[in-house]
Amino acid sequence: MREKVVVFSGAGISAESGLPTFRGADGLWRNHSVYDVATPEAWARDPQLVLDFYNERRQLLRRVQPNAAHRALAALEQYHEVVIVTQNVDDLHERAGSRGVIHLHGELMKARSSERETLVYPLGERDIQLGDLCGLGSQLRPHVVWFGESVHNTDQACNHIAQADKLLVVGTSLSVYPAAGFITLAPDKTERYLIAPEVDSLPDGFVWLKGTAAEQIPPLLQSWMN
Repeated sequence: MREKVVVFSGAGISAESGLPTFRGADGLWRNHSVYDVATPEAWARDPQLVLDFYNERRQLLRRVQPNAAHRALAALEQYHEVVIVTQNVDDLHERAGSRGVIHLHGELMKARSSERETLVYPLGERDIQLGDLCGLGSQLRPHVVWFGESVHNTDQACNHIAQADKLLVVGTSLSVYPAAGFITLAPDKTERYLIAPEVDSLPDGFVWLKGTAAEQIPPLLQSWMN
C-alpha cells in the first residue's frame, strides 16, 4: 500500500553536500551579521550588499551536488507518495529528482519583483545585479523569506502534514518558528522519526535515529521500500 510520507527538512541535510548553514558558526558573513543581509531593512539600506550575499550563496550552490539522503528521498517516490516540506532555499531536493517539494523560506535559484511578490523568475545560471528589473520596472530581489517576512506555502504544508502516515524530520533543530510548530499537526496515528546527531529534547511521539541524514535516511527508506 502506498503511504503518505512527509519529510520536514532543514539546513543539516544540505550541509552534508557542502553548503554552510545559513547563520554559520559565528552568525557572521564577511563581518556582517545575517540581519545586515537578510531583512527588508537591510535591503532598503544597502541592496548591493544583500545581492552580493545571495549571489555568493547561489554560486556555491551551483558547485555542490545532492547527497545520499537527497537521492534516497527521491527514490522513495517509486513506492510511496512523498511530500518534502523544506526550510531550505537550495534546490538540492529537486536536483536529486524529488517532485513534491514545498519551500517555506523561498528559493535561492529564483528572483522576484520587489514590488509584487507573485512576480517570480527562474535565474538559471545568472545572478541578480542592481538594475535587473521585473516586468513592472522594479528592482529584482532574491526570492527568499527574510527575517520579519511571512513564511511561504504554510497552508499547503500544514495540510500535507495533517494527512501523513509517516513524518520524517531531518536536518533541523526545530527552533525556527512558525515552521517548527507544523510537525505538531500530524495525526496521532502517524509514525514519527527524527534524524539528528544530537537532540536537546525529543518531541513527543518521535523515534530518534542518531546520526546524519546521509547515514540514516538510506537504510530507513530502504526498509520502507521493502
